[in-house]
Amino acid sequence: MTSPFLALESVSHVLPDGRTLFSNLCEQFDARPTGLVGRNGVGKTVLARILAGQLQPSAGRCVASGRVHYLAQQVAAPEATVADLVGMRETLEALARIETGSCAAEDFEAVGERWDVRERLRHELERNGLGYLDAATPATALSGGEAMRVALIGALLSEADFLILDEPSNHLDRPNRQALIGQLQRWSRGLLVVSHDRELLNAMQHIVELSALGLRSYGGNYDFYAQAKARERQSAIESLEQAKTQRRREEQTLREQRERQERRQARGNRQGREANQAKILLDRQKERSEASAGKLRQQQAAAREQLAQRVREAARQVEDETVVVLHAVPVPQAAQRRVAELDTVTLPFVAAATRHISLTITGLQRIGVLGPNGCGKSTLLKVLAGQLEPLAGSCKIAAQRVYLDQRLATLDPQRPVLDQLRSANRVASESALRMWLAQLGLDAQRVTMPSGTLSGGERLKAALACALYAEPAAQLLLLDEPSNHLDLASTQALEAMLRGYAGALLVVSHDEVFLEGLALTHRLEATEQGWVLGFW
Repeated sequence: MTSPFLALESVSHVLPDGRTLFSNLCEQFDARPTGLVGRNGVGKTVLARILAGQLQPSAGRCVASGRVHYLAQQVAAPEATVADLVGMRETLEALARIETGSCAAEDFEAVGERWDVRERLRHELERNGLGYLDAATPATALSGGEAMRVALIGALLSEADFLILDEPSNHLDRPNRQALIGQLQRWSRGLLVVSHDRELLNAMQHIVELSALGLRSYGGNYDFYAQAKARERQSAIESLEQAKTQRRREEQTLREQRERQERRQARGNRQGREANQAKILLDRQKERSEASAGKLRQQQAAAREQLAQRVREAARQVEDETVVVLHAVPVPQAAQRRVAELDTVTLPFVAAATRHISLTITGLQRIGVLGPNGCGKSTLLKVLAGQLEPLAGSCKIAAQRVYLDQRLATLDPQRPVLDQLRSANRVASESALRMWLAQLGLDAQRVTMPSGTLSGGERLKAALACALYAEPAAQLLLLDEPSNHLDLASTQALEAMLRGYAGALLVVSHDEVFLEGLALTHRLEATEQGWVLGFW
C-alpha cells in the first residue's frame, strides 16, 4: 500500500464577504503526525475542511491519496446521538432494517463488510470508560469531554487513510488527553491535528504554520517549531534594521547627488550670465540642465521606491507580536457578601457521588472546579447559571451573574458580534464597543459579520466580550473551559483580565497552566466521596 498523503496545489480561498483568507498555498502532508498551528482567524479550520474535501477552494485543488475522516471542533448538533458522533448512524440504521427483513440494496451497501459494527462500538465505548452510553444516547446528555471522546472513537474506528482532527483535546481532562496522545501515537496512517495544545503538539513529528505569509513547514515537534520561530523572528528583525539602515545611507547619498547637481546647474547659469552669452545659448543650456535634473529625479525616485520595497519586504517577514487586551471591569461588592448558595442540591444527569452538593460562594472567592470528564462540572455551572433545575434542594443567587458555556450557546450565530455586544451593554458608546472588540483581534469587518461565520477562537472571543463587558457588570462569573480554541496570546490576555477581576469566579478548565495563572483562592474538586472544597 502506498503511503497516504494530502497535497495542496496553489490553493486559495475567498470568503463570502470578498476577503481573501489565504492564497496560492502549496504543501504536501505525508504519513508523519503533523500539527497545523496559527493564530485565531487565520483560516486553519477552513484549510482543514478543504483538505478533508468538505469545502471547495476558490482556486487551486487538493489531492488525497485515500479516504479522509474529518473531526470538527463542534462535534455535537442539538439533535445528535452517540451514533451521529461516531459517524455510524447510517450504518447502524441500515443494519437494523436488514435485521427486520429489509432486502434493499442500499442497506447492504451501507453496511458493507461491517456486520460487527454494533459490537465494535459497544466494545470501544466500554474500553474507553463510556460503557454507560449506547448508540441512541442523545448528545445533549453528554459533557463536552464525553462528546469529544465519543467522536474520537468514531475517528479511530473509521478505517480512514488520513485523519484530520480539529482541536481534539478541547474539553478533555488530563487522563483523557494522555489517552488521546497515546492513541494518536499508535495510529499508523496519515494524521493532521489542528491545535493550540502544546502538549499534544509536542507529540507530533512535523509542524506546519499557517500565517498571513502562507504555509511554512518545520521538521520537528512544537518545541522545535517555537525555537525555530524565535530564531526566524530575530533574524527577520535584524534584516529589517539592516534594510532601514541601508535606506538611510542611500537616501543620504541621493541627497548629496541632488545637491551637487543643483550646485552645478546654478554655477552654469551664473557663468553664462557673467559671460554675456546670447539668450538662445542660455536657453539651450537651461534646457539641457533641466533635462539632466529631470532624469536624475526619475532615477532617484526609482531608487527610493526600490529601497522602500526592500524595507516593506523585510517588514513583511516580521510578523507583528499579537497584542490582545481584555479589561477587568470594576465590580464593587463586599468580600464576605454571599453571592450564591446551593443547599443539599442533587444535580441532574450525574450518576456519581458528585450528584450531591452543598456550597456557599462569597464575594471574592475565586474557585477552580476540577474533576474528570462526566463528573458534573458543567452541570454544576448550568445549575448556578439557572439553565438547569436541580433534582432536589435549592439554588439561591444574590448577585448579577454571567455564564459562558463550552458550546458558546449564548451567541446567536445569525447576528453580528457588534449587535450582540450592544444588546449586552446599552450604556457604552459604539466606539467603546468597537474598541473592546478590536483589542480582542476582531476588526471592523469581522464585528459586522454573523458570529456563526467566525472561527472557533473568534467566536469564543466574541462570547467573552459579551460576558465580560455586560452592563450591569457581573459579580459572579461562571466560565466553562474559557481557554478552549484560544491561541497563546489570547489565553494570556484572558489570564491577565481574570487575575484583575474583583468579583466571585467559578472556572472549569483542564488546562493546569491556565488555572495557575488566575490567582485562584479555592479549588472545588470532584472525588469518589463527592465534592471537596479546599484552598488553592
